Amino acid sequence: MYRSPLLERMLESSAVRAQKQLVLLHREDGPPPRGTVDWLNMRSWISRHLHLSCPRRVFTKRSLPKLREMYERVFQKPPDRHSDFSRLARVLTGNAIALVLGGGGARGCSQVGVLRALSEAGIPVDLVGGTSIGALMGALYTEDRNHSRMTVRAREWAMEMTSVFKKFLDLTYPVTSMFSGAAFNSSINAVFKGKQIEDLWIPYFNITTDISASAMRVHTDGSLWRYVRASMSLSGYLPPLCDPKDGHLLMDGGYINNLPADVARSMGAKVVIAIDVGSLDETHLTNYGDSLSGWWLLWKRFNPLAEKVKVLNMAEIQTRLAYVCCVRQLESVKSSEYCEYIRPPIDRYGTLEFGKFDEIAEVGYQHGKTVFDVWSRSGVVDKMLKDRHQEEFCNTKSNNVLTCPNASFTDLAEIVSRIEPVKPALVEEESDYQTDYEEEAVGSALSDLELSNHHGDHAEGEETGDTDEEMELRYRRRGTELLNTAP
Repeated sequence: MYRSPLLERMLESSAVRAQKQLVLLHREDGPPPRGTVDWLNMRSWISRHLHLSCPRRVFTKRSLPKLREMYERVFQKPPDRHSDFSRLARVLTGNAIALVLGGGGARGCSQVGVLRALSEAGIPVDLVGGTSIGALMGALYTEDRNHSRMTVRAREWAMEMTSVFKKFLDLTYPVTSMFSGAAFNSSINAVFKGKQIEDLWIPYFNITTDISASAMRVHTDGSLWRYVRASMSLSGYLPPLCDPKDGHLLMDGGYINNLPADVARSMGAKVVIAIDVGSLDETHLTNYGDSLSGWWLLWKRFNPLAEKVKVLNMAEIQTRLAYVCCVRQLESVKSSEYCEYIRPPIDRYGTLEFGKFDEIAEVGYQHGKTVFDVWSRSGVVDKMLKDRHQEEFCNTKSNNVLTCPNASFTDLAEIVSRIEPVKPALVEEESDYQTDYEEEAVGSALSDLELSNHHGDHAEGEETGDTDEEMELRYRRRGTELLNTAP
């Protein structure tokens, strides 16, 4: 892997507030990413990273004429919107498409079918997030980037979840939970082994509920199987997972954010496709008045001639209380403009019916095909893939005066820092690339320009007798004038 130590030192010492991203190139016929954390730990200035699978031509040295000839042939072909380079372009231009998978137990198997339909519809995915079962399915998809392989692995895990014998062996004295969690840990670890979140092909995150700090946790790095397991830890069934980083107790993310489309939006996604598979609560309950007798309920239950009543038991009440915050967040997401909400017809399936994997996945596939066909004919897909052409933070000029609503001086400094110095046009018209000699000439010219500016600034300060504070104020005004006159 080629890297420039000089460039990295410059980026690390740069005070520019712009985000810096690390792009790691991999041979398309090589092994999957691994050891990414070592690259990140040595570069504290990196805000995020991307893995790109590259064809052989990227790593092949060619002369400039041969290079131009090769890419002329490449540009004659239509671009592949599913390639890693296309994903990089969408991420850098603010046009990323995110996929968010909600929690819902065995109903989450339908997400496998929806992802198959999504792939067939030609809709790319640049970011994946999930909660509970959605965290598992999302991780499988980002690791394989292939719905066929994902389906096989998801089915194997679902069938293992139907084993009564393994559940029986994992039973424990129910102080914290019914099960010790060892068997469930083993099943998740067998799927992902020692995989790290940083090594996934597509950027990924999942959600957990931190009951130590009473807060939502967003996990974008670390041990994949542990944070997937933590995001699937239902209260009463599994004990909380102790975060290996700080020891905090982590529970199912569905208690606080079961469909984290807002998190994906905060990470830069232009459009979020959200697949909801949560259970729907019964709202038509019996009005029993101001008081309730348990003996009366017992009589209603065992008397075959009595009218049936719908009254919540203690466990159901506690479950609804736990998901109150999640329900409010879900309604906010569904009404947002950036979110495309999908809910397959899976309400008839129970939370633990993993044995019906194929049936539930087929329901998701058929529903996904219908939805994406409607999107294609109504222009929704075209709108997703279209460049939003959004202007920079502030580029409006009026009468040669900068118009920046709600802008501060730090915002102005950020904008000024993005203005690149004018470079001499040393490149020949018939070539789009600079030779080594031309790059040295440009560097020398820029160094001379910086040196002359440096001496000029000191000379001006000596002539006017200005203090350092006055000189700094003058530099700020020059930055504003430069911004106003910038094309």
